[in-house]
Amino acid sequence: MEMNQPIGRTPLDDRPDGLVGRPLDRVDGPLKVTGRAPYAYEVRELADPAYGFIVPATVSAGTIRAIDADAARRAPGVILVMTHENVPEQGEKKEQVWPQLAGTQVRFRGQPVAFVVAETFEQARAAAMLVAVTYDRSKPKGLLRENLAAAYEPKPVNSPPDSALGDFDAAFAAAPVRIDAEYTTPVQIHAQMEPHATIAAWDGDRVTLHTANQMLNRGQKSLAAVLKLPPENVRLVSRYIGGGFGSKLQPLPEATLAALAARVVRRPVKVALTRQQEFSVGTHRTDTIQRIRLGADRDGRLQAIAHESWSDTAEGDGFFETSANVTRSLYAAANRVTRHRLVNLNVPLASAMRAPGEAVGQLAFECAMDELAERLKLDPIELRVRNEPAEDPEKKVPFSVRQLVPCMREGARLFGWDGRAAPGTRREGDWLVGMGMSAAARLNPLMASSAKVRLGPDGVLTVRMAMTDIGTGTYTILTQIAAEMLGLPPNRVRVELGDTDLPYASGSGGSFGAGSAGSALYVACDNLRKALIRAGDLNPDGAVFRDGAVTSGNRTESLANLAGRTGMEEAGEIKPGEMKAKFSQYSYGAHFAEVGVDAETGEIRLRRMLGVFTGGRILNAKTARSQAIGGMTFGVGAALMEEAVTDPRHSYYVNHDLAEYHVPVHADVPAIDAVFLPELDDKANPLKSKGLGELGICGAGAALANAVYNATGIRIRDYPLTLDKVLKGFEEREGQAQRRT
Repeated sequence: MEMNQPIGRTPLDDRPDGLVGRPLDRVDGPLKVTGRAPYAYEVRELADPAYGFIVPATVSAGTIRAIDADAARRAPGVILVMTHENVPEQGEKKEQVWPQLAGTQVRFRGQPVAFVVAETFEQARAAAMLVAVTYDRSKPKGLLRENLAAAYEPKPVNSPPDSALGDFDAAFAAAPVRIDAEYTTPVQIHAQMEPHATIAAWDGDRVTLHTANQMLNRGQKSLAAVLKLPPENVRLVSRYIGGGFGSKLQPLPEATLAALAARVVRRPVKVALTRQQEFSVGTHRTDTIQRIRLGADRDGRLQAIAHESWSDTAEGDGFFETSANVTRSLYAAANRVTRHRLVNLNVPLASAMRAPGEAVGQLAFECAMDELAERLKLDPIELRVRNEPAEDPEKKVPFSVRQLVPCMREGARLFGWDGRAAPGTRREGDWLVGMGMSAAARLNPLMASSAKVRLGPDGVLTVRMAMTDIGTGTYTILTQIAAEMLGLPPNRVRVELGDTDLPYASGSGGSFGAGSAGSALYVACDNLRKALIRAGDLNPDGAVFRDGAVTSGNRTESLANLAGRTGMEEAGEIKPGEMKAKFSQYSYGAHFAEVGVDAETGEIRLRRMLGVFTGGRILNAKTARSQAIGGMTFGVGAALMEEAVTDPRHSYYVNHDLAEYHVPVHADVPAIDAVFLPELDDKANPLKSKGLGELGICGAGAALANAVYNATGIRIRDYPLTLDKVLKGFEEREGQAQRRT
């Protein structure tokens, strides 16, 4: 079906107390805690694998003059050393999947320049150290700010990079209250638990890759293009994935190299990136420079909004961070400008990281709104309420369902917002204490997906689709949807995912996975319900599926009997339709944070945090809360600690492991909670749900930054908010006070 009109009443509406929405434990949980849910590197289906290890470039720009691999080839256990001199022919890049070892140009430090295959991992790693590469070096371009003159307007991705409405310059100049501020966000690394890994094997002209990948059908097409194969000759299998956060949206070099090498050595080849290689061979979130200009009247009503963003990626790539896109729909103002500009540097590929665009865009924009509220001496929530739009300000279409104001109101009540003090006035011993808030918004897309369901003669329903579970609970919510639709207990449902030989699916990413894959399953189950009713010659009006049977009128028939000896199979498909253009569809929320800042050391400590969200129908209360607080924890990291630091001389991330790239731990997040307001969105999908996976990070870090300002009276616009920046603020304020006296 296509989403061309709102969804009417559904079987899920008839059972508001049914399985869908319940906090069901993860159905794959027992497999994971007992070690029976293997990640890609642990799969044993491909026997007698060889092991591969990547040799990374040690310069950031230049060309390879020579490679001496003789010592590596003579090393114990070595089967193959592959370089640009002997790599098999490849096709062209597609969707950030690049041919590997193709030529002598070096674009970034860490770029694979050779690949060693040996009998054991240890032998491959040891031999990789023996590959000697000499380079003709060039001066690398490593810092965004130093290369802004080379910025250009990137090609559109789903939406134009720029937008304009009205006359911003005139309206901003005429506005009695103005904010013009620059915010910067750093490079961030996905740091997912499972590193990228692949085991590749060939059967004739068909290759199978057990790999860590979030979007299998897209990865299948991209990898096929690079390997010069028809897509049906590339099979990707990712049944269990240990986190992705966007880093696994496309196959990375390890997958391509494993496939190429496996064909040469005629046996399976397995490879995993080291944690250090994740920082260079893997993708990252680009740093940004963002300029926010807000013009308002003295009552706080916005007259002009401008949001400009600069980001960077590797040479030859076109990915850019859509930081300003969320600003296009968030608040009302007649005169508006958003712009994105891109710079190509000698850095690894930048790509999507959890909530691309919104995550860093709202770090800047929601702080600018706080600055405007302070300038107006207006409560930050009241400022946002006064600028609540009646329709999408730029698309000029109605919102499907928008409960941003209720989220802020309810969050304020639950958090005790009315106890917020004036900036820098609340003190508890050595700690300056403050509260901050921000809005949260995340686009809610629908992607094409399909599913097949088969009811066996034993009454067990099997679900099949090429969807993935990256730890978010996909197996569980699909089980709940299927069980509810067919009136089966969860233990009578089997869900098979993670294989491109199964019906195509959206994959996990962009907060569209549950709604898209779940809707395809809903349609398939609805088709099966109809087929079962026909098979039993039952009246469809008022038919109830429950306890493994269907009841209509005074007749009850077992589903197993209706399925017959051979069982019964149906398919379902969902596609985006007219609703996408007719309505502006977002998930919304509000973040509240309380922090303490040590008045002597500048140390920042989160004391408590609350998120209030709306995400349409909640499919599983437990996994939804888990996703929300996980996103909020991401926001804590972005605000206070996450930063990959570039050595400007060598364009190199110096803190390239988890010893020095800091992420939040339990002690950093002492009291955090997420609640959901009731909502159904009949314009979104048949489930009436919305995406939640990335909403929790959107604006979360800004709430902390605004709380730090409320605690100290010091505004820090350069993320992360480390103690040296707080101390600098203390010092500058003391200097200003001395000059006044």
